[in-house]
Amino acid sequence: MPTVAEGADMVIDARNVTLSLGQGEARVEILKGVNLMVGAGERLAILGPSGSGKSSLMAVLSGLESATGGEIRVAGADIVGLSEDGLAEARRGRIGLVLQAFHLIPTMTALENVAVPLELAGHADPFGEARRELEAVGLGHRVTHYPTQLSGGEQQRVALARALAIRPALLFADEPTGNLDAKTGEAIVELLFRRLSDTGATLVLITHDQELAAKCSRVIRMRDGRIASDTLAAPAEAVAQ
Repeated sequence: MPTVAEGADMVIDARNVTLSLGQGEARVEILKGVNLMVGAGERLAILGPSGSGKSSLMAVLSGLESATGGEIRVAGADIVGLSEDGLAEARRGRIGLVLQAFHLIPTMTALENVAVPLELAGHADPFGEARRELEAVGLGHRVTHYPTQLSGGEQQRVALARALAIRPALLFADEPTGNLDAKTGEAIVELLFRRLSDTGATLVLITHDQELAAKCSRVIRMRDGRIASDTLAAPAEAVAQ
């Protein structure tokens, strides 16, 4: 099983992570003692069928869900046992999220959507930086448009700009092409990897698509709440960095 090289800068250090829902006889074990280390700059794909635990693992690693047990250190922050407010604070400036549903604020323009996390992080020029991020994803001409005025691919570009604007150490992408047609999805994937190279963020990609997973340098397969395999891709399989 791949391990992070000695002395490497670890962005994720998760040990014996568990997640359960319900009580008593209704209790369901979702994650069953997951151990995972991810070094800075890695491109990691997590594969698995529905119900395997891959999205739940992303949720606890990103601070969207509280783990039931174990230890999790992400981008320098210990996140186990934190309140919802504490988890939100731990994510801020450290973690970017791109989800299948774009989750843009419908009453805000593309520019305003990207500026929000920059404002929360106390950036000196949030709107100027937001405009530069939108230009970097090819939407410099759409900054004043609202989400309903944008195509699905354009909305996902805005979501990617928003996620990377704060220069997070870590980007989680959960089925980022799931709501897009094949051609648009390919363009988003190409843009995603290019912007990762530009910003230096580490990637954790959640997917059921083996072809998409093969673009990463490391692939984890989950089954029944556990990591079933953890392999490094051959150099030719990974996207050039």
